[in-house]
Amino acid sequence: MTEFDDAFDPLTIGRRVRSLRQRLGLTLEEFAERIGKAPSQVSVVENGRRELRLSELQQYARALEANVAELLDAAELSEREHLEIALAKLQTTARYQRLSLPHIPARKSLSDDTLHAIVGLFREIERMDTERAATPEQARRANTELRAIMRARSNYFEELEAQATDLRAAIGMPRGPLPQRGAAELASHLGFSLHSVPDLPRSTRSVLDRAHHRLYVPRAQREDGDQRTVVLQALAAQVLEHQAPANYADFLRQRVETNYLTGAILMPEQSCIELLAAAKQERQLSIEDLRDAFGVTYETAAHRFTNLATAHLDIPVHFLKVHESGTISKAYENDAVQFPADALGAVEGQLVCRQWSARRVFEVEDHFNPYHQYTDKPSGTYWCTSRVQQDALGLYSVSVGTPFEHVRWFRGRDTAHRYTSKCPSGACCQLPHPELSERWATSSFPSARMPSTMLAALPTGEFPGVDLRELYAFLERHAPASE
Repeated sequence: MTEFDDAFDPLTIGRRVRSLRQRLGLTLEEFAERIGKAPSQVSVVENGRRELRLSELQQYARALEANVAELLDAAELSEREHLEIALAKLQTTARYQRLSLPHIPARKSLSDDTLHAIVGLFREIERMDTERAATPEQARRANTELRAIMRARSNYFEELEAQATDLRAAIGMPRGPLPQRGAAELASHLGFSLHSVPDLPRSTRSVLDRAHHRLYVPRAQREDGDQRTVVLQALAAQVLEHQAPANYADFLRQRVETNYLTGAILMPEQSCIELLAAAKQERQLSIEDLRDAFGVTYETAAHRFTNLATAHLDIPVHFLKVHESGTISKAYENDAVQFPADALGAVEGQLVCRQWSARRVFEVEDHFNPYHQYTDKPSGTYWCTSRVQQDALGLYSVSVGTPFEHVRWFRGRDTAHRYTSKCPSGACCQLPHPELSERWATSSFPSARMPSTMLAALPTGEFPGVDLRELYAFLERHAPASE
């Protein structure tokens, strides 16, 4: 009856055999003689290194004056036996074997406290690994929770603004745009030397060597990149004393804090407020003016506007970054706009309505000027300004919007572009024309392009997606000579 073999846990059975044998006062040799086995064969069973078939279980049970159910009952094990089983099992896992640690037999010389410590420490490693290996569901939950925190604070973090102000003052550049030498001076002020290298690990944007106070950045700069941003993001992590994230939610929080502090250093609060307040008074608020005044990307300017618009201008806003496929990669709102969302409330990866400016802007030939649009949505009428930019993954739109009653403060409010969105109703833009459905519904069979991340867990490790082997080899190559 071999179909039952896999149901038997050899470690549990082995410990129960030993326990019952010792309860009868039998030595290993005496029990082996009773069942006609060599002592070594019994020892292998008691140590859980051999499975017993059902007929053998019955033989062992009779010799131990018990029944098969008693041999399978883990509840009858002592606390010590449970610890020994846990120790043996954990050492068979791929996670333990990756640590390249020696095998630890559960000898009698190991105290219960020592077993508790070993098993407890490894279970903590398992817990941390599980949290860091965030599944798509965990990631969506973390994004949703973080967006709620940002909404509650109107995306304004006073403590980070104060740190940015102090850092700019420390290098004698309290106001205005930050020149590239300002980023270098800030690195020097924080005790770091800058090193542009050609062999930065592919999985990293920059690397801080905290032991030798070095900051490594890529020598080659992307066309859509800003070297100041790369440097400042790394320095921001140092200023904020970020350590290895405890879980994916912690990783996201660190990214938000790092990006916020970087934006606040590039675009100091007081200078931004003066510019925005004057523009509001003239009813000429514009993301382009903010971008040009501080020499940053449109996306950085749009993010910065959301930091300050509600806290200082009393204007509720929303922000969207949308890939040309229509999927949302970033989103924020405190103006009651209804983003498409899944059952968990997450919006990342959801499709934006085709009538929204974030999608309409891709159809506009003029990418030099901003695109403005009114959209009548189920939650009200909103005005948005959108631009198309490009990164390594293709084209994407960046949009900032506000409810109709606040549009009077913005340049571009006189646009004639106006559309109606009924999403999330499928009748809006998701369903094909009835005539086309009738023609093609039964004769089409597309092969879907499934994103590789749909079924996979998110990148694992202390820093999600970073290849630590490659990282540490890089640091070893570039470390200064022994001091």
